Amino acid sequence: MIISELFNQAIHHHQAGQLPEAEVLYRQILAADPLHADSLHLLGVIAYQTGHLEMAMEMIHNAISLNSDVAAFHSNLGNVFKDLGRFDEAAARYKQALAITPSFPEALFNLGNTLKDQGKMEEACECYYKALDIRPTYAEAYSSLGVALEAQGKLETAIDCYRQALAIKPDFPEALCDLASALQTQGQLDEAIAHYKHALAIKADFPAALFNLGNAHQEQGHLDEAIACYKQALLFKPDFPEALFNMGNVFKDQGELDAAIACYEQALLIKPSFEEILHNLLFVLNYHPDKSAEEIFAAYRDYDDRFGTLSRKYWRRFENSCEPCRRLRVGYVSPDFRLHSTRHFLEPLLACHDKSVVEVYAYAELTQEDTVTTRYKAYVDHWIPTASLSDEELTERIRTDGIDILVDLAGHTNHNRLQVFARKPAPVSVTWLGYGYTTGLKAIDYILTDEACTPLGSESLFSETPWRLETPGLVYRPDPETGAVNLLPAITKGHITFGTLTRNIRLNHLVVQAWSEILNKVENSRLIVDSKSFGDRRMQEKLVSQFSVHGISPKRLEIGFHSPPWDTLRKIDISLDCFPHNSGTTLFESLYLGVPFVTLAGRAGVGRLGSSILEGVGHPEWIAHSPAEYIQKAIALASDLPALARQRLKLRDEMATSPLMKEEAFARNVETAYRAMFAQWSIQNQGNQASKRAQSDNDFAG
Repeated sequence: MIISELFNQAIHHHQAGQLPEAEVLYRQILAADPLHADSLHLLGVIAYQTGHLEMAMEMIHNAISLNSDVAAFHSNLGNVFKDLGRFDEAAARYKQALAITPSFPEALFNLGNTLKDQGKMEEACECYYKALDIRPTYAEAYSSLGVALEAQGKLETAIDCYRQALAIKPDFPEALCDLASALQTQGQLDEAIAHYKHALAIKADFPAALFNLGNAHQEQGHLDEAIACYKQALLFKPDFPEALFNMGNVFKDQGELDAAIACYEQALLIKPSFEEILHNLLFVLNYHPDKSAEEIFAAYRDYDDRFGTLSRKYWRRFENSCEPCRRLRVGYVSPDFRLHSTRHFLEPLLACHDKSVVEVYAYAELTQEDTVTTRYKAYVDHWIPTASLSDEELTERIRTDGIDILVDLAGHTNHNRLQVFARKPAPVSVTWLGYGYTTGLKAIDYILTDEACTPLGSESLFSETPWRLETPGLVYRPDPETGAVNLLPAITKGHITFGTLTRNIRLNHLVVQAWSEILNKVENSRLIVDSKSFGDRRMQEKLVSQFSVHGISPKRLEIGFHSPPWDTLRKIDISLDCFPHNSGTTLFESLYLGVPFVTLAGRAGVGRLGSSILEGVGHPEWIAHSPAEYIQKAIALASDLPALARQRLKLRDEMATSPLMKEEAFARNVETAYRAMFAQWSIQNQGNQASKRAQSDNDFAG
């Protein structure tokens, strides 16, 4: 059989996907004619298709050495380089192919994909447009153009491109998935889910579509469906850390802390550099009822070992003036300069800062602003948007601004900039408010706290040095829409109603057991559990089943979600704080509406916020130090309705006259703390400079 016939047979097998048969024939041709460049090239293509990239590169290189004027040879070598991550070499090969054949839409398409992978979105779009000029029915080019446009924030135009791709090729699973993702970004979840399901009907083994579908279900609060999607994605792609991470987040929201931790740990094994996983792992550990404080802090030390120590190479000397009485430059770094619960505590501080003492910089990690953002801008001297700045760029900006005190307000919560703090861009760094516990970073000097939250002797559980303000370590500004205090509900209802507005993550087996015992001992009492976690019926049913184990009838439970929470709080006689991680803002809201709460003082930091609040308002008698005492205090409060009714009517006034709401005094205390922190740095810095001068003098004398 002559070579041309063998080659035609090989091509037929290759196009039919019969790669072994095609390979045998290509090799037969090369045995007869070692200079048959087309066979050598197509053997390289088979090697590429079967994942043997180094072999593919060698074979196609050899084919080009035999015939360098074939555009397809260069284009396919570009594909190999692209898959090897050698993007510059890939782009060069595609350009060589286009120099030979300018009207080569596949080369333009692949060059566009390479530029897109390099983040060169505008150049990528130019390639896709040229490919579409040559081939207007090129559905894949429309789809990739949509991705590049979406990355530039041109969402509507991107959606038009995805729809155009699907008009040409209706059963195009990747375009369906991309369209669904764009619609999901717009909040059109039902339509997005329909497109994900269509894509999966065409291509069942499509991990990206399963992952995104899981995200959409999670966003809708359909947590069981989300987990099912992530598990299915992991069947097709076991090394999928993002799916493990998001599944861990769903388990977290369901209160399945051990399952969440297992997902995070498995994801970290696959992708140790995935810092966000460790943020969430640390967050979940704070809520775990069965972990010791020492075990939890060990995980925070691990965070510093993984992500903190590597940044010490960026540390540099500071040139900040050590003059003791000058105006200090204070920078606040936060993703929450918006309608967020931190506003109740951050706004009063920023609004009351003495601008002759501090010059205030806000480093705002925001993608969207709102009316609260407008208020924050009015409080500060300098407003710096940071969402578009890399860690290196933000570090340099802070250094250029000459910040003296840099304050982290996020800890390990979403959109934090802890890697900037790890680079130590200011002489003094502090963490406060947004997290309630240590960051684990040795680069951060202080945690601003109080003795109730961080009792003496707990210093070993913090990477930062605790700087204790007089209790409480924050001040509260209530929502003006809260409304008036009502009379004690138990007077008219004839029974005590306990309640909490906490998220499900805090409702562990120890809490459910304690609350059940309280309900069992306070005759005919009821319990309200109200938060976003319980907007889903299945989450309500799960909590009911947890209480039923302890003999609590569903009739005694009112579980759901209402926002704003004021009217829900008006139905509650006594609030019950959670443990080992106390609640936060809702405890202040409870007191402000006249509702006392019982708290259990536990781990330093997040386990003692309730104690700090109660000491601040002047009611330390509601602080328990064991589960048994917690139960006893709740029962005691419920046993004296007249006293409870009187307390309800005076609690707001007590709060208003307590340190919890003394905004000016709190701002002065914080400014005094900043001044003392900076003075300590100045003394140390001057000492270091003196030591260096003395060493220099000795060197000169020698």
